[in-house]
Amino acid sequence: MTGDKPTPGSALLTWMPVAVMTVVAVADVVAGPGVGFLPLVSLGPAFAGLVGGWRRTALIGLAALLLCVALGLYDGLFEERRGYTAMASVGGVTGVGIAAAVMRSRREAELASVRSIAEVAQRVLLRPVPRTAGPLQVAVSYTSAVAEARIGGDLYEVVASPHGIRVIVGDVQGKGLAAVETAAVVLGAFREAAHDETDLAGLGERLERCVSREVEGEKFVTAVLAEIGEGNEAVFLNYGHPAPMVVRCDGTSEFPEPPAYALPLGLDAHDSDGPQPYRVPFGPGEQLLLYTDGVTEARDTEGAFYPLGERGANLLEAPAAHQALERLREDLVRHVAGPLHDDAAMLLLRYHRHAGGEGGVTA
Repeated sequence: MTGDKPTPGSALLTWMPVAVMTVVAVADVVAGPGVGFLPLVSLGPAFAGLVGGWRRTALIGLAALLLCVALGLYDGLFEERRGYTAMASVGGVTGVGIAAAVMRSRREAELASVRSIAEVAQRVLLRPVPRTAGPLQVAVSYTSAVAEARIGGDLYEVVASPHGIRVIVGDVQGKGLAAVETAAVVLGAFREAAHDETDLAGLGERLERCVSREVEGEKFVTAVLAEIGEGNEAVFLNYGHPAPMVVRCDGTSEFPEPPAYALPLGLDAHDSDGPQPYRVPFGPGEQLLLYTDGVTEARDTEGAFYPLGERGANLLEAPAAHQALERLREDLVRHVAGPLHDDAAMLLLRYHRHAGGEGGVTA
């Protein structure tokens, strides 16, 4: 999130009214009244209305009007209509600039209010994940495709249930408020069902019923569910989502695929069996990264996808989980060399032997 430090462009616009009026005054004195520079004094309040508040615009307008009167008297223009025409021009532009400044201030206040509400909504929808969950350190990163955005269609959650640590990472089809509403439905159902359902297949069926019942139209959600319990293994249930990445103790990585690909949540046909859970070894010293397709489908300037398999394992070697995930996020942004074309959510689970560890961060 950027701060309030003025940019070079805004600083230039801030001083532009004074600079313009100074140049016009000097040019009028040097060239004389025959050239007709005097009406250009109105450019001062015109530029002031672009960046300043209405009070500053009015002050610049008053200064422009006084300058117009002084130059008009110096040039002897009030003996004819030219002086009064120049004053009318300055007054009219000042009035329009004040009106524009007032409207802009109201829009900025409305935008600030909307952004504040969006931040609250994100804290409710994507609440902070636990710092640790059983034997796992947890870190999460969310990078929006739009710099001003605070919330989107990617979702994640970690729940310590009586049946094991249960995790979901998903991506809602589409954008805007409809995608946010769908994400809220999925997360609400997951948080409740994660405690109730005894196995991952039952949890997935519960989510499927909820999405089919609550989500209107042709919306769907790709998602991967994971369960880490006893036995040094992870159980996955994949609904058309990118395969998770497992980083082994020796630094190698793999992307365990489901035995059969399934449709996303919301598109399951009534006569289909749905996805089948599959088990993958996962023990102390190993890491599990779940992510959305905004990571693997991020392209550089030449159109090449982000090579998560080549870079991920090395970037996740940092001592703390949140530091490792931040390194991966920074490398993803450098690869794109600009704003992402899609939201990118990543959730890292690091298996350790003792309780305690590093917490999650949100980007």
